[in-house]
Amino acid sequence: MNEFNTVQHFFPIIAIGIIIIALVVLLTFVPVALWISALAAGVKVSIFTLVGMRLRRVVPNRVINPLIKAHKAGVDVNTNQLESHYLAGGNVDRVVNALIAAQRANIELSFERAAAIDLAGRDVLQAVQMSVNPKVIETPFIAGIAMDGIEVKAKARITVRANIDRLVGGAGEETVIARVGEGVVSTIGSSKSHKQVLENPDSISHNVLNRGLDAGTAFEILSIDIADVDIGKNIGAILQTDQAEADKNIAQAKAEERRAMAVAEEQEMVARVQEMRAKVVEAEADVPRALAEALRSGHMGVMDYMNYRNIGADTEMRDSIGKMSEEDTDEE
Repeated sequence: MNEFNTVQHFFPIIAIGIIIIALVVLLTFVPVALWISALAAGVKVSIFTLVGMRLRRVVPNRVINPLIKAHKAGVDVNTNQLESHYLAGGNVDRVVNALIAAQRANIELSFERAAAIDLAGRDVLQAVQMSVNPKVIETPFIAGIAMDGIEVKAKARITVRANIDRLVGGAGEETVIARVGEGVVSTIGSSKSHKQVLENPDSISHNVLNRGLDAGTAFEILSIDIADVDIGKNIGAILQTDQAEADKNIAQAKAEERRAMAVAEEQEMVARVQEMRAKVVEAEADVPRALAEALRSGHMGVMDYMNYRNIGADTEMRDSIGKMSEEDTDEE
């Protein structure tokens, strides 16, 4: 009996503990506080919808709080739209803020387009803000060469406004800067003198702006202003100097080639002379043998040989007298 009375004594406590645990689990799984906040804000959301979000692994706060914000701002969105955008990996709160900002600025923006812009990786709220408050993009110094060969450097400030209709698939700021830079270089290059660019830098902005460089981009170019213009190098003079240096090197190479050919021809001539001298020496060496053979065979007599020697001695004497006369002439 005592044990039965003890169990009866602790039974209410155990029951209360089980009820408390059950309520804690229920309140953890079912966001009752969020449901009450939605009802207080005038947003009709059933408790079963919140439970379904839990089952679909959707954080109810990420959907219900933006829904309450949109309802208070008068933006027409529903739970299914916000939940599907959340499941697709989008930022629900940012999309709702963008819709509210667009409505306040009287900009036409649907939820589908805002969700597409957000899923494309662009900041839809920043795009709406840029549509209201244009952004200024400053380019680095862009160098161009005028027709007179003088380099001109210009820095431009581009005022752009976001084009919401072209945010999905439109080019970014880098494309705008590249196109403006190309236009600046082309305008400077078509100027006859660098002085024209310095005297009227507005011609650059007018020429570039009239080209429609914002086509296919996510922006609308409002104005292009030339912030600074500077003179660079005299590229024409540098090119002429380089050309003259190249011509000089070519002339030197051709002269060296002609000199090498002359040296080769001279060496070839020397070789021929040496060859001829060798043949003469060889022929002179054959003379004594020929004389001996003629004397031996009887084709030449002793008197003939003596006449040959006398003619040789006479020739040597004349050569000696001629050399002496040349030396005396040189001394005078």
